[in-house]
Amino acid sequence: MSEAPSAVPPASVVLVSGGSRGLGLAIVADLLAAGLKVAAFARTVTPELSALGEKYPDHLHYGSVDINDSAAGQAFVKAVESTLGPIDALVNNAAIGQDSLHVHTSADHLAEIIRTNLTSPLILTRFVLRRMLAKGLKGRIVNITSICAQRGYPGLVAYSATKGGMDAATRSLARELGGRILANAVAPGFFASEMSAVLGQTQLDQIVRRTPTGHLTEPEDVLPVVRMLLLENTNLNGQVLVVDGAASI
Repeated sequence: MSEAPSAVPPASVVLVSGGSRGLGLAIVADLLAAGLKVAAFARTVTPELSALGEKYPDHLHYGSVDINDSAAGQAFVKAVESTLGPIDALVNNAAIGQDSLHVHTSADHLAEIIRTNLTSPLILTRFVLRRMLAKGLKGRIVNITSICAQRGYPGLVAYSATKGGMDAATRSLARELGGRILANAVAPGFFASEMSAVLGQTQLDQIVRRTPTGHLTEPEDVLPVVRMLLLENTNLNGQVLVVDGAASI
């Protein structure tokens, strides 16, 4: 009889994609405050991310990388390993939104959404996992998805499809990796942000009214869940944890 895999230790070096603003930036700041070493990239390095670099010079490695440029992403991962050490956790947060009905969305834009939100994160995950396994590391994957994968909203067909794909990939990764690397997803509800503006104020007000907690999702609601999945000795694996104040129930 084969032995069960031993517990996965807490993360120590975490790579966060899309870490320059919004939820991604909040995740980076939260993990740094918890004492972890963090690598963050995004298409554009914001002043807020640079400020974190000044505050945590020995714990944050950041740079401008387009997630769709796999060669640049791989070079960034190797640079992180040389400065912070081996990466043992990945938070897939980089994504672009959608602001058009499906019949009005061009084929090129559909391809861009799918590439940015699904194909490129899976390519990055493959690269990071191969390096983790080659180094004999145990680790953790956290995919930031969306309630859109589980409940329909107009104007978000392609976006929802990509987030549903990441949810499905999370479950299959958990099976493939056999407990050596934990894979989970966090599906936030709608934030009061530019990505939710497509719904319009009327629909956002309706979401607030049917949410028992009485407000849209905020980064502070999501951070403890991400932190728990990266740091706690948990048996959670292959799960999609919804954080939306019960709006989708």
